[in-house]
Amino acid sequence: MAPTTILILILAYFSVLIAFSYFTGKGEASNNNSFFKANKQSPWYLVAFGMIGASLSGVTFISVPGKVETSQFVYFQIVLGYILGYFVIGAVLLPLYYRLNLTTIYTYLKDRFGNYSYKTGAWFFLVSRTVGSNLRLLLVANVLQTLVFDPLNIPYWITVTVTILLIWVYTFKSGIKTIIWTDTLQTLFMLVSVGVCIYVVSTDLGLNISGLANFVSESSFSKTLFFENVSSPKYFWKQFFSGAFIAIVMTGLDQDMMQKNLTCRSLKDAQKNMFWFTIVLTVVNFLFLVMGLLFTEYALKNGIDAHGDNLFPILANNHLGIVVAFSFILGLIAAAYSSADSALTSLTTSFCVDILDIESNHTEDQQVKIRKRVHFSFVIISILVILFFKYGFEDKSIIDKVLKYAGFTYGPLLGLYAFGLFTKWKIKDKLTPIVALLAVLISLVLNAKSMDWFGFNFGFEILIVNGFLTFLGLVLIRSQKN
Repeated sequence: MAPTTILILILAYFSVLIAFSYFTGKGEASNNNSFFKANKQSPWYLVAFGMIGASLSGVTFISVPGKVETSQFVYFQIVLGYILGYFVIGAVLLPLYYRLNLTTIYTYLKDRFGNYSYKTGAWFFLVSRTVGSNLRLLLVANVLQTLVFDPLNIPYWITVTVTILLIWVYTFKSGIKTIIWTDTLQTLFMLVSVGVCIYVVSTDLGLNISGLANFVSESSFSKTLFFENVSSPKYFWKQFFSGAFIAIVMTGLDQDMMQKNLTCRSLKDAQKNMFWFTIVLTVVNFLFLVMGLLFTEYALKNGIDAHGDNLFPILANNHLGIVVAFSFILGLIAAAYSSADSALTSLTTSFCVDILDIESNHTEDQQVKIRKRVHFSFVIISILVILFFKYGFEDKSIIDKVLKYAGFTYGPLLGLYAFGLFTKWKIKDKLTPIVALLAVLISLVLNAKSMDWFGFNFGFEILIVNGFLTFLGLVLIRSQKN
């Protein structure tokens, strides 16, 4: 596709989102109840469908298909673990959040342990989400810069600034209420994109529906279950339980994802949302892997040098025709911006409620003014974070590592919530930040040195170790009072 064509597509895409924002906020005052909670009137089925897009970033859109060549369907073992994790969220965490009628989920830590634990949990989320979501957006922005904006001589900093300002435009008034609707639209775009790509590549390979199923099952790239080597990061039970805990911490203990669930009308609706979200997300992830398998086979059959994260972009833009190229760009921007806009809203919510405590310290009019300032401040922060990593760390491997390490901050949240839910102990609240930081530092060292020390490679299960270290630290600082 020509760069100007892609640019027109991107502008049209944002125009549709801004139009959605206008109609969802039409006739309604810009109040914080709408911005933070969507007035608790969101239909559960819209929340469930929209969460699919928010769960799959632009990195997932590119990387999951690209890893099939080297890792086969190993990722699906993690997806199977998600099912267990989402069950825990629906059965344990959602009832807790609805019973306490929370605006942000970290308020639970204040009620259970005290203010230091509360602020620790909130700050860990703020730092992790600020770094993680913006680095994911950076990696996608790099792809779009290469395809579109470099040929048009548009500098990178302008691309990033305008993109994030456009996200701000359609979220600044109604926040999460708008996100529920725009995420639904963006998920639809992404799924249509995946469906079109699978259909076109299958046709080029001479496969019909029944032939496609046989082709996938017989391919050497479709191996899914790995029980052979316990020390391998691919080992099934490592992947499965890692997936379960990833789902719990990065959905159930993440304000970004839970804020959408808390907009449902009732606990029953929120649980229905989680049930159907789990089913659809499992199917969608499998389709991403199937698409990766077909792309890999197509590249090998035609002698195309395209591998890893370059597989999808190269095939879509150079070999599979205008329809797939259009679908690739549409799906990529849908996946990238559906996670970016909800992150911006959740960061604003958490900072206003958890750090500034605006609901207790200010009038309603003052709360709205403060929220608007905080919201725009996170726009500026997002731009600066992306530009810092773009120009300060040209080595992509460094950015990948930082993105991975941002996930370490969820370990303390796992430990804090597990300790709060499964024990009746109180703790010496002032020591919680020290325990959480030590758990992260020890986990980072273990992750780096485990192969040298124990002959064992940690995968995603380092998150479980991180949570356990936090739990153990909380046991050591427990007080005498229950």
